[in-house]
Amino acid sequence: MPFEVGMLCGGKVTKITAFGAFVALDEGKSGMIHISEISSGFVKDIHDFLTEGQEVRLKVIKIDENGRISLSLKQAAPTEEERLRMPPAEYVSPARQNTSAQTSDSFEDMMSRFKAASDDRISDLRQAASNKRSNRGYGSKRRDRD
Repeated sequence: MPFEVGMLCGGKVTKITAFGAFVALDEGKSGMIHISEISSGFVKDIHDFLTEGQEVRLKVIKIDENGRISLSLKQAAPTEEERLRMPPAEYVSPARQNTSAQTSDSFEDMMSRFKAASDDRISDLRQAASNKRSNRGYGSKRRDRD
């Protein structure tokens, strides 16, 4: 069956890069999920959403003149109506598809990853606030009033 834009298909993640993930599809074809098509939210690290060897549900969003297939994970997510008709155990959010692979981790491992991510976010926020404070006053002179 040839691939067409708009069709849903399944695939297996074969390689993860900084800009996206490559997926093996049926009929020996492969495609790529760009980082912007992984989740509707911000994706800092693709590894938070996908792992190599993971089976995923995808939507074909583009096929270029060279036959390269562009895929989307976020567009393949079931609509609200489809989710409501689905038994809760069947629906797994695309953003959380690999959590079952992480369940074998110990609580301490999960907590340590959470703490590291939290520390990174807090550091980013502090840096942004510091930059904001240091940029005040540029381009204007402050006059003291009596």
